[in-house]
Amino acid sequence: MSGELEKLLGEIRACRVCEAVLPLGPRPTLRAQETARVVIVGQAPGTKVHETGIPWNDRSGDRLRDWLALDRERFYDESRIAIVPMGFCYPGRDRNGGDSPPRPECAPLWHARLRALLPQADLTLLVGSYAQAWYLGARRKATMTETVAHWRDYLPDFFPTPHPSWRNTAWLRRNPWFEAEALPVLRERVRRLI
Repeated sequence: MSGELEKLLGEIRACRVCEAVLPLGPRPTLRAQETARVVIVGQAPGTKVHETGIPWNDRSGDRLRDWLALDRERFYDESRIAIVPMGFCYPGRDRNGGDSPPRPECAPLWHARLRALLPQADLTLLVGSYAQAWYLGARRKATMTETVAHWRDYLPDFFPTPHPSWRNTAWLRRNPWFEAEALPVLRERVRRLI
């Protein structure tokens, strides 16, 4: 790992910008090396990820690994896959019992600097509406469903997906085209890149 990326990862992991509003305190969780060919941009860590310090170390991660047809060993090989959430720390719960949105401070502070140090990244997986809003901007569609339905429009750089949370199980049932049409293409792209 280059000194520049190592230094930046150290700065991110030491970040305390949101400390006063984080219910479990800061624990920035991400993984990256310059050689990563795939970048996974999700929302923010949940409580299990906060406890373990391992990104996607929960049921959502199990589903995401299934979507990508990757075992844990290949998924966590940071020389091939960088995991860079929109918010690096657990943001707390919302009124409906789900996780709150990623803290808005993280992406503006860190994402551009981090992405500049991942020169071999050929595909960025945009998991959920927060990642899609940040990375696609005006190119995204009116809804997450429309954005994901137009996944071909964002290739070869980006591949938008819904969040793999159990809360989206009904969405997956209503949108069978995602598993039938989009996932085979995504799996093949990932397989070729890593």
